[in-house]
Amino acid sequence: MTAPKSIGIIANSEKPDAAEYSMRLAQWLKERSVEVVLESEIAAVTGQGPAMDREALTDAVDMIVAFGGDGTLLRAARSAGRRPVPIVGINLGGLGFMTVVNLNELFEAMESIIRGRYSVSRRMMLDVTVKGETYTALNDVVIDRGHLLRMIYLETFIDGKYLTIFKADGLIISTPTGSTAYSLSAGGPIVFPELLSIIINPICPHALTNRPIMVPPDAVVDLVLLAAEEGTRVTMDGQLSCSLETGNSLRIARSRDHILLVNSPYHDYLEILRTKLGWGGRP
Repeated sequence: MTAPKSIGIIANSEKPDAAEYSMRLAQWLKERSVEVVLESEIAAVTGQGPAMDREALTDAVDMIVAFGGDGTLLRAARSAGRRPVPIVGINLGGLGFMTVVNLNELFEAMESIIRGRYSVSRRMMLDVTVKGETYTALNDVVIDRGHLLRMIYLETFIDGKYLTIFKADGLIISTPTGSTAYSLSAGGPIVFPELLSIIINPICPHALTNRPIMVPPDAVVDLVLLAAEEGTRVTMDGQLSCSLETGNSLRIARSRDHILLVNSPYHDYLEILRTKLGWGGRP
């Protein structure tokens, strides 16, 4: 891969060690003649610069380093999708399926990266169109009932063909990247990121025969909300949300945007699954 000449640093300033390691990495990179730009939020905490807002930063650098958890990386991904600049996720202590570099590996991993010795994984994203607005998600699109106890009813079509009416607490439409997030908690399958697909997974369905279904990556999923109560909403990546009312329709399809995640130099996907999910070793 191409060695980056400029690197942007994005960090969750509320995470312990985020400011310290952002400053340490910035100094380390500058000593190796790599241009560094900090996102405005972490620059304000560290007192270092130059600084840019997230959108401008992703347009200005060759690579992004994101300190935090998967939430921090997801925010970076939405900005980077329109220009797929590679993102390195540095895990600051959470579960972190996408933040695959640990703090104790940081500088050794970055040494390999700035020398061009790294690989990337191309990840598909989803666009959801609702109420005339289009949002983009890397992990998932979730329709849920909010704080109420009543089920919602979602009439579902795939490529214009009727599938079913899901009567459930909600519905998760996930990418392979998001298969290890909310969808996994709701009983969905783990899908390798290279196996492009869209996962449709009902949350606590009324019919026990309703099960997760995987459809081709270029399928178009149309949903019509037949019955909703106050508080029903659609949420993208757990971060952006929009309220829904009975009769609202949603269209979910593969986005033209994608992101590039830098792979761990030390851990393959199977090892990451074993470690993060706490699977046992050999008997």
